[in-house]
Amino acid sequence: MIENLAYCFLIFFIYSSVGYVCEIFCSSIYQRKIVNRGFLCGPYCPIYGVGSLFILYTLLRFKDDPVVVFILGALITSALEYFTSFILEKIFHNKWWDYSTHHCNINGRICLQNTILFGLGSLLIIYLVQPIIVKILNQVSPMTRIIVAIIFFIIFLIDCIYSFIVAYNLRNRIIICEELKQQKIAKIPGMLEQLIRERVSNFKLYPKRLLEAFPNLKKANYKEFKLMRKVREKNKKVKKGKKHK
Repeated sequence: MIENLAYCFLIFFIYSSVGYVCEIFCSSIYQRKIVNRGFLCGPYCPIYGVGSLFILYTLLRFKDDPVVVFILGALITSALEYFTSFILEKIFHNKWWDYSTHHCNINGRICLQNTILFGLGSLLIIYLVQPIIVKILNQVSPMTRIIVAIIFFIIFLIDCIYSFIVAYNLRNRIIICEELKQQKIAKIPGMLEQLIRERVSNFKLYPKRLLEAFPNLKKANYKEFKLMRKVREKNKKVKKGKKHK
């Protein structure tokens, strides 16, 4: 049982890392700079690991029919991307990616371009990548696989907890700024600034990496981030004034 779980987690971790590399490559071409993509801090994107496991456990039986593998792989992974986008938005009050500008998109969560790429990726996993991974893992002893899986799992779990706290903190900041904007008190700039300082500045700063990895966050919440920036600048001036006294 433990050996099977370790084996499964290692496959998940490998595909998450491969997905991370693919994300880095694609985003670097689009943004013309290297960006640490992904929700987590480490070099892995769990959605690729989960998607790969779905593909392996559901499509290996159709290995003799590449067309079926392509179609079902595209549908399964697209459904996973849509579901993940929906859940993240509900939990963190943010839309982490947006394909609204792409042709044939559904609510900006998935698009035809990605669906086709996912279908091609499913073919690569079934016919090329998975046989190589299986060959490599089978050359390692079961006990070694278990130990390595445990180490990676602990690192992964710590990263998940930390990244969740950071993202949830960012969510709270945005919600607070939205609430303040809607209040009538927003018509009085001085009192608004005081409220923002009291309710927002107590939160730890969100990391720059998260906003670079998901630039849509800042675009979708431009006014909220403008208020946060205003508070930070105000606090810096106050701190400098106290030091000079």
